[in-house]
Amino acid sequence: MSLSIPLEQFTATLFETLDETFEQVQGIYLDRGTSLFETLAGITAETASKPVSSTCATLAAQVEHVRFYLDILNDVLMGKDVKNVDWGEIWRTVSLVTAEEWLASQARLRESYRAVRGTLSNEETWKNDDAVSGALAILVHTAYHLGEIRQALCTLL
Repeated sequence: MSLSIPLEQFTATLFETLDETFEQVQGIYLDRGTSLFETLAGITAETASKPVSSTCATLAAQVEHVRFYLDILNDVLMGKDVKNVDWGEIWRTVSLVTAEEWLASQARLRESYRAVRGTLSNEETWKNDDAVSGALAILVHTAYHLGEIRQALCTLL
C-alpha cells in the first residue's frame, strides 16, 4: 500500500518550520526569540568577528556559510548543474567584519532565504528529483548552524 502526502500539506509544514528556523519562532521546536534572524539581530560585528576558539570559525563565517549553502541548494532545486563548489573557501577567508560588512552579510543571507522560499513556492520545483531532499537539507543544515551560533554566543558573550 502506497501512502502519498499532498504537496500542499508537505509544503505548508515545511514553510512553517523554515519560518521558525529563519524568522520567528512558531512554537514548533525553538524557544521564543531564537530563530536565526532574531539571533543575528543581537550580535555586533565585533562579536561576529571573534573566533570561538583557535580551531573554530567566527560567527561571520557561519553566516556566510549558511548563505552560500542556501545559494547552492537553491540552484540544485532549480535543476541547475552544480559542480566544483569550494565548500571550504568561506571557512578560509571570512573572519573579521566591519559593522557595514556584518549588516551586508545578514542582508545577503535574508535575500538568499527569500530566493529559496520563492523556489520552494513554485510547483515546478517539486518535479525535480532533488526537491524534497534539498528542502530538508536546507532546513536541517540551517538548524545545525543556528545551534552552532547560539552555542558560540555562550562562549563569546
